[in-house]
Amino acid sequence: MPEFDTSHVKNIVLLGHAGTGKTTLAECMLFEAELINRRGTIADKNTTGDYHELEQERGNSIFSKLLHTKWRGYKINILDTPGYDDFVGEVISALRVADTGVMLLNAEMGVEVGADIIWDYTEQFQTPMIFAVNKLDEDNADFEKTIREAKTHFGSKVVVVQFPNQTGAGFHEIIDVLRMTMYKFKDGGGKPEKLPIPEEQKARADALHKELIEAIASNDESLMEKYFEKGELDEDEMKAGMKSAMINHDFFPLFCLSAERNMGSGRLMGFIDNVCPSANEMPAQKTINGKELPCKADGPPCIFIYKTISEPHVGELSFFKVYSGTIKVGMDLQNESTGASEKINQLFLVEGNKRTAVHELVAGDIGATLKLRNTHVNNTLHTKGQQVELPPIEFPSPNMTVAIESMKKGEEEKLSQALHQLREEDPTFLVEVSPELKQTLIHCQGDMHLAVAKWKIEHQHKLSVKFIKPKIAYRETIRKMADANYRHKKQSGGAGQFAEVYMRIEPWYEGMPEPTDLNVRGRDTHDLAWGGKLVFYNCIVGGAIDARFLPSILKGVMEKMQNGPLTGSYARDIRVCVYDGKMHTVDSNDISFKIAGLQAFRHAFQQADPQILEPVYQVEVLCPEDLTGAVMGDLQSRRAVVEGIDSEGHFQKIIAKVPLAEMEGYSSSIRSITQGRAKFKMEFKDYEAVPYDLQQKLIDDYSKTEKEEYA
Repeated sequence: MPEFDTSHVKNIVLLGHAGTGKTTLAECMLFEAELINRRGTIADKNTTGDYHELEQERGNSIFSKLLHTKWRGYKINILDTPGYDDFVGEVISALRVADTGVMLLNAEMGVEVGADIIWDYTEQFQTPMIFAVNKLDEDNADFEKTIREAKTHFGSKVVVVQFPNQTGAGFHEIIDVLRMTMYKFKDGGGKPEKLPIPEEQKARADALHKELIEAIASNDESLMEKYFEKGELDEDEMKAGMKSAMINHDFFPLFCLSAERNMGSGRLMGFIDNVCPSANEMPAQKTINGKELPCKADGPPCIFIYKTISEPHVGELSFFKVYSGTIKVGMDLQNESTGASEKINQLFLVEGNKRTAVHELVAGDIGATLKLRNTHVNNTLHTKGQQVELPPIEFPSPNMTVAIESMKKGEEEKLSQALHQLREEDPTFLVEVSPELKQTLIHCQGDMHLAVAKWKIEHQHKLSVKFIKPKIAYRETIRKMADANYRHKKQSGGAGQFAEVYMRIEPWYEGMPEPTDLNVRGRDTHDLAWGGKLVFYNCIVGGAIDARFLPSILKGVMEKMQNGPLTGSYARDIRVCVYDGKMHTVDSNDISFKIAGLQAFRHAFQQADPQILEPVYQVEVLCPEDLTGAVMGDLQSRRAVVEGIDSEGHFQKIIAKVPLAEMEGYSSSIRSITQGRAKFKMEFKDYEAVPYDLQQKLIDDYSKTEKEEYA
């Protein structure tokens, strides 16, 4: 039998901007539950959560960690997450399987931009949320300012359950308006003394207690009636009301902490046990076909893989949540996505880098297993004969792209394997082998994300690599009509080569009229793989060119469009009319007309007012109001067109169109300008014309290296 049944398993995720104290709080919770006998610290590099060498080197969390405590008859699974936006994939995957979120706020800084970004994901998942104001012992702690900002950003549903009797170095007393008690801590923290609320704080405590009861009752008609009838709610009624309102995302209780000094963590854990929902109290998970999957230990076994890591000398460790049934060692499960059968040979409880083998895990619990050969993040495993697939985690698009090269020849295959493994572990890390740019590209969330990838490649895979600026996928087109002809003639003994092609090219646009001065005998429209169209007309009169050679002319045109005349970039949105030419009864053949078509197109293109187009992205930057000017100035130096500024709380959202060529290094730049207080995202918008001077530079740079394919 499992040690804890489904009702006694609570899954929480610790969230917050970098530096809010998530890992330190997790350490407190383990210490309070006596699972560790000494609290580690970030400075000493010995916390249970931040065990990875790279995290200890950098002094901050990079990966989400699974920990757990046992507290007053309950098991609390703790998912500790990184605070930097570069590692948002770790946050989202942890949120996907948690049943309650704990959002930490830094009492010195108030609500920071990272909290706002994470909040958007909590609303998508409708995760029940707790707020915890941490670092109340810091000299510049400002609880009142933090509360005001929390209510501004997250709404009136944020309700104070605790407030500090003092802040700064003297912080050691927390007034709890749910239990109407003051907790007084010794200097070393730990278990507090329970005292009456001081007289000077009684009025405030009474007012906040009333606000708390009204907030709880307002979400439940029966509780509202009891409140009107009695003028009060008892503790059990309040707990039931809070749980229901939290599940409905209508109530966000706020607590006080000093994780550094271990003050307040025990009360928070008690609230998690007593009030926060277990997985079976949350709305049933829905499968992708809309059916409900109740979280019951006696239901059909079903797990969802939310994270994988690769351990040296061991293999892949897959983290999962049991959404239904009881998972036991030796069980055979089927992967709904691949159809592959997977045997559960081992089950583990995880405590940072430590694993404890168990025989079974019950519905609602979170654990790990080894060596699932054909199973990846977002896969659903279930008993054979079922058809169950849970919705996948949707990860954000990347914000940064670089090209990667091996420093040593002959290691390309090893590098490919390393990149594949990184992709398996981190779905926000994308790898693309671009035939257009002839580069291997890495798409990631930012420079810190990239630095972690480089560290793994060099330290875990023992490969030397370098990152270089990716080429830009320009496009070429034309702005006016032009005619050209080309005669290809080659005689080298025996059969020769001969073809002559007359061609007109024009800018193509949707709905353009048919040519009126040419005799149209056929038309083919080609949707180009790289975007845009090629419309090819047969306007030959009198059999000047045999119809069997037209596909060869088209092939030559298409070949040159794949290697545009200006910079070798793809060409697009062009109408080609072949209207005359000559052929030879013996020497004309497919290769001759292909070459003639290619060169006629090339000459016409150069005369048709050619234009280089560049990819332009929509960039959204979220930053504090006082940094708006600096952020906009930097964007404008990158040829940005600012389209608008919106207010989001006390943050400003700047929306701009920026050429991709100017976004190199932006992740580092924005972090430097704002000291990490701003976040951005970008997505492809359109292709737009490059400025004239830049076009000339691109053409000149290309002409220095161009080698004409045909003489």
